Amino acid sequence: MVRNQAKNSDTISGLAKAAGVGVETVRYYQRRGLLPEPARPPGEVRRYGKDDVRRLRFVRSAQAAGFTLAEIGELIALDAADDRLRARELARARIAALDGKIEQLREARDALASLATACAKKRAGPCPILTAFERPEPVPATSTFAAISVT
Repeated sequence: MVRNQAKNSDTISGLAKAAGVGVETVRYYQRRGLLPEPARPPGEVRRYGKDDVRRLRFVRSAQAAGFTLAEIGELIALDAADDRLRARELARARIAALDGKIEQLREARDALASLATACAKKRAGPCPILTAFERPEPVPATSTFAAISVT
């Protein structure tokens, strides 16, 4: 490898550090097809450049915005100039999903606040917070605290 090329590229560890992620995260994104895996010259290590750092940061930013890895893959495949409509559709769908999650969190907060108030008022007997979580039937994974009754 040419020495100058080595100065303008980095190993997977350097790529991970530059993007603020772990090496295993980089490898996972490569397996998912979100980040290309550069060729490995015989007897040398793979080298990553500025475009790889930019792509990795794109993935992390999109994740922080709430996009799934599948949606991020679709965003990566879009053309920045020609696919604005699809990018907007994906963003609007993500916004709707976030709004739903926010509503679930509000319901959970309200239910927990009610339980805390009931706990403060009830001086004798079992704690309403603890008894609310002792349910005889399984709670669905998508359930919130809203289904918990305050007695």
